[in-house]
Amino acid sequence: MSSHAGDGHHDAHVPTPTPAHAPAPTPAHASSHAANSAHAHSHAHGSHAAGAGTEFDWGVMGPMLEQEAELNSGPYEEAARWIAGLPTAPKVRRVLDVGSGPGVVTCLLAEVFPDAEVVAVDPTPALLERTKDRARRLGLSDRVRTVEAAFPQDASRLGEADLVWAGNSLHHMGDQRAALAGFAGLLRPGGTVALLEGGLPTRRLPRDLGIGRPGLEARLDAASAARFDRMRVELPDSRRETEDWSALIAAVGLTPQGTRSFLLDLPAPLSGAARDHVVTKLTREYETFGELLDAEDRAVLERLLDPEDPAGVHHRPDLYLLTARTVHLGRRD
Repeated sequence: MSSHAGDGHHDAHVPTPTPAHAPAPTPAHASSHAANSAHAHSHAHGSHAAGAGTEFDWGVMGPMLEQEAELNSGPYEEAARWIAGLPTAPKVRRVLDVGSGPGVVTCLLAEVFPDAEVVAVDPTPALLERTKDRARRLGLSDRVRTVEAAFPQDASRLGEADLVWAGNSLHHMGDQRAALAGFAGLLRPGGTVALLEGGLPTRRLPRDLGIGRPGLEARLDAASAARFDRMRVELPDSRRETEDWSALIAAVGLTPQGTRSFLLDLPAPLSGAARDHVVTKLTREYETFGELLDAEDRAVLERLLDPEDPAGVHHRPDLYLLTARTVHLGRRD
């Protein structure tokens, strides 16, 4: 995965059908397999914040997004508690979670900031319904609200906030500088923007798998980066920005408050939801940018995704999950 892959929010890029030669998922993985076709760089946290097409089966993909966000809840909670514990932290009474997806992080923010109203902002009604359901289950309905809105065009409907959480949603907006300025404009004095962008490429497999050429994940990273670049260029009002996030925060009139990365480290052997997640992600990568790989790498991916192959990810004892998510903070003085 590219370093753009990351969280939380959801990259609802153009879906692609499963190739005829792709291995069929087993029933245990069928839901996550179908769900993953919504995401080229699927972020565990939200949906396409810019509000592009909704041609996806959200009833299938919603659970997949929830599973991914739940796997990453540790790093997200660490990041939120870091923000809450800063000496410069404001009294947080209202939070906007921009590009909130199914609401896993929305509810987490409500738990970390117990005096705050937390507003899930997303253009997808089905995902907002999942947020409401989750808030009810956790006893948070009195403080979690949902707003069906796309950013930046609906910014005026969102109201002010002490914290704007933007989890991998900014890079879905063509003019990132203007969108970040829009976030800044929502802040009350002393308020904070938490921008989750960048991090490290996800690693799941040994460099040498014992099949095919070593370095498959590095080549997947390169293919993912090429697709990400194409996505950025095709966005409306797309404008290239140097990805110096602290400098961009300063450029829109906020004071940078620091940058930290938070690690997700699930060692081998993986089991349960984490293994299912890896199957889902690799299936999506095969579907989405497999054409950017050579025939040998495609054949290796087919073996990895074959539930009957002992060298595949359904069975490998050396499968792990390691990534880092980076948070950049800006404060309105």
